[in-house]
Formats: sequence, structure tokens, C-alpha cells
Amino acid sequence: MVQHVAVIGAGVGGLASIKCCLEEGLEPTCFERSEDIGGLWRYTDSVESERVSVYSSVITNTSKEMSCFSDFPFPEDFPNYLPHSLLLEYFRMYAQHFDLLRHIRFKTTVLSVRKQPDFATSGQWEVVTKADGVQESHVFDAVMVCTGHYQEPYLPLASFPGLETCFKGQYLHSQEYRDVEAFRGKRVLVVGIGNTGGDLSVELSRVAAKVFLSARSSTWVVSRLSDQGFPLDMVNTTRFNHFLDWLLPAALTKRIKFRRFNSWFNHANYGLASTKSSNFSLITNEELPFCLLSGAVVLKPSVKEFTESSALFEDGTTEENIDVVLFATGYSFSFPFLEESVRSLFHDSHSLYKCIFPPQLERPTLAIIGLIRLTGSVMVGAEMQARWVTGVFAGWNKLPPASTMIADVLKKKPPVNRNPAQRESLKLSFIGYTDDIASCAGVKPSLLRLLLTDPGLALAIFFGPCTPYQYRLVGRGKWTGARAAILTQWQRTLKPLRTRVVDDSFSS
Repeated sequence: MVQHVAVIGAGVGGLASIKCCLEEGLEPTCFERSEDIGGLWRYTDSVESERVSVYSSVITNTSKEMSCFSDFPFPEDFPNYLPHSLLLEYFRMYAQHFDLLRHIRFKTTVLSVRKQPDFATSGQWEVVTKADGVQESHVFDAVMVCTGHYQEPYLPLASFPGLETCFKGQYLHSQEYRDVEAFRGKRVLVVGIGNTGGDLSVELSRVAAKVFLSARSSTWVVSRLSDQGFPLDMVNTTRFNHFLDWLLPAALTKRIKFRRFNSWFNHANYGLASTKSSNFSLITNEELPFCLLSGAVVLKPSVKEFTESSALFEDGTTEENIDVVLFATGYSFSFPFLEESVRSLFHDSHSLYKCIFPPQLERPTLAIIGLIRLTGSVMVGAEMQARWVTGVFAGWNKLPPASTMIADVLKKKPPVNRNPAQRESLKLSFIGYTDDIASCAGVKPSLLRLLLTDPGLALAIFFGPCTPYQYRLVGRGKWTGARAAILTQWQRTLKPLRTRVVDDSFSS
């Protein structure tokens, strides 16, 4: 029986894992190598060599109602899209409310995680940690790795001839970016048009002499604002829309989405995307189209090579006097603390059963939390993973035989694509994936049953946003406040906007 669980990392996945362990009667010990919680979302002015963090101006791409822990809504006066400071404040409130901090050992680095000699029968792990220069060995019944995707900057220098040998300017990865001051008055080339590349191009355009943005593939740009100014994800991420995606042919749904994207502005006119492209990504950015329209940002194709001060592009054009190249090329991940025999079992989340369990292990006592890319909030997905995993550890949920899990992994494995920037196109459906894990955990709500017993709630769940509270209506971990949270979610959305009330009534 699993009792003692090692949780590695005190970011979003780590905090959720600690709480889920406690709910299942397990004893978690969390190891966090930094001095505080928050992981990626804990911003610091200086770059820490062993920790990736957000930049100063970052704002969440998913709204508060779609991103919260499922039994802990954001304060109603928090804005719908959050700066890192408020998100970290929310994490502190969550940790305090559920008394999580006493289970975390800060400034403690995990050096190794190895199977015990009797692993085949015990499923136990030896975890070696280091704190204040002192190494310590522990034995745990199970391990939850919560270090996420963003571990090591992906900097493909070999793909850019001349950058290391000829180019006299500066180049750096977006991990090192904090604010605009170091780029004032300079000609900057941003490589990579993911969310980070788009955000930084817009921000730099306010102070740089010129900003060029190099894009490799078709990119569709959407706004966080939907119809009538409501958060886009609350309007779009519904079970009704998910049902339509399942019902209609893939080619038709793709055409409908492209037409909707182009209703804001024609992407082909801006050089961003073609409806004929099969390789494309989607980013969230309200300001980039205007920056392109006003010439504050100039879009360029892939870089072919660098000279001492210039960038030559695939279309034969050249931009002279480039001062700085900023790579927004994403991150890769590795788990150097895992023993090689375990690490070799998977090279990405698609090698894991349900993106969580290495299926070849003799005992299912190792879980990777948060190593997923979703079309919605990864926070919600990571919490759902933690709920299912701790249920497995506690014996409430059962995994299928190893052969079944391996077959499932092989069936769902996508084409090999090791470029982190291009892996964005391999995101999993938010509702599809979260529902799948919720079904495994026995916490997915039954719409048919609700339609018979609580039709108002059933309609809100089907046609309204698929907020995390839906997964607290039934099963283990059921929360009595879930129904009310669903029925009041739009009130919390509007609350921070109504700081000035206007009379909208008609008068003659």
C-alpha cells in the first residue's frame, strides 16, 4: 500500500498534488529547490540559472474562471486575466487555506530518484536530496514529478548558420528577458511566433528602433476578448462546441474555425496564415495585428543565416544592422534526477499512459504531473491528473494491465516532432482530455442524470463554459459549493469590470 509520497516541485502541479494526497489520506513530502512556491509563475527581477520564470509584463492567456483549482474559485474582484503577481497571490491563498506549506521542504534539490532493489514487489523509490550542502536519502512508496514543461530553454543555434561564428550582436533566449530597458533604441529580431514571441514583439516595439518577427509556419492570432467583451475561453470552451467538433467532419470544423479567425482580420493579408496550410499554430494576442498594421513590428520568414550584423531570410530578403536576436523558441524538458532505466521509458508525454504513467514500470508508483499541452488551462489538467493519481495510489482507482496501457500509448502517439515551438500544434483538447481523466477518477458529471434531476444546472454545464467546478459535482472529492460556483461564474466574471455603473436604460 502506498502511504508516503514524494512530490517534486511546488508549482501549480506540486501544490495540487500535495492537497490531493492529503485528501486521500496519504503523507506527502514536497521538495522545492527554490525558496518559495509558484514555480514558473514566481517572477524575480534577476535570472536564476536553475529556474525558469515568467517575464515582468506577462498576463495569463486563460481566464480566472477557466483556470482555477476546482474547489477554490478566484476572489470575485480579481481581474479575468491575471498578472503573475495576482496569480502567485492566489497560489498563496490556496496553500494557506488547505495548510499545504508545512509539507514542503524549501531550498531542497532532488539529486536522484531510483528504484529500490525490491521495486518489483514494493514499488518503492529511493529519493536523494540536498539541502544546505547536506545530502539525505529517503524511501517513498510513490513519487509525483511536478516539474512541468518549462525546464530548459530550447536554443537551436545549429539551425542558424553564422550566428555563433559571424554575428557580432547579442543573442539570448526569452528565459533571460525581464523587461524592455535593455532593448531601448535597438533593432531587434525576435525568432519564434508562439505566445511569447508575439507578446515580446509587441512590448519591444514600444521602445526599440525596429522589431522584426521571424515566423516559420502559419500562425492564427486570436484575442482574449470574445463577443460582447467576454473572455474568449468562457465563450468557446463549452461542451456544446466540443460536441459539434466531435459530430462534424474535421475538414469542416477546420474551415469554420479559419473563417472565424479571419473575421477579425485577414491573416493572409498580414502574412500570418493561409487557410491551405496544414502546419499551423494558434496564439493569443490582441495587439500584434495593430503592430503589424502600423509597421511597429515587421513580419519575416525563417532566418537562413546571419552575417556580422545582418539576418538573411528564406525569401532572399536581408535586414541590416541587427543589434539583438531574441529567441522565443520554447523549452524542452528532462528529468535528470530519474535513473536512466526509468528516464529511457519516455521522451515526451505521449509516451506515457494518459500522459502520466510510464506503462512499462512493474509497479505504477511514478506519475508525471503537468507534462501536457492543452487547448485550455494546464492548471486544471494538472489538478485532475493529481486527483486520479492519488486515487490510484490510495487504491480507489485501478489501472489496466501494462499491455493495455502500452497499446493505448501506441495508438494515440502523434508523429515525432522534437521542436518545442512546433509541438504547439499537438495540443490536446481541453475538454476531451480532462473528461477522460475525470472518467478514470470517477468524477465526471453525468449530463443525462443532471438533466433529469437538475435541468437548470445541466443546461449551464452543456451550453456554458466548461469550468473546473463541474468536476466537483460527483465522486470522491465532491465539493458542496460546486453547483453554486457554476451558477454564479458569470457574476464573478463581471464583478471586476463593474467598477463604474452606467445607466443603460432607455429614456425618451
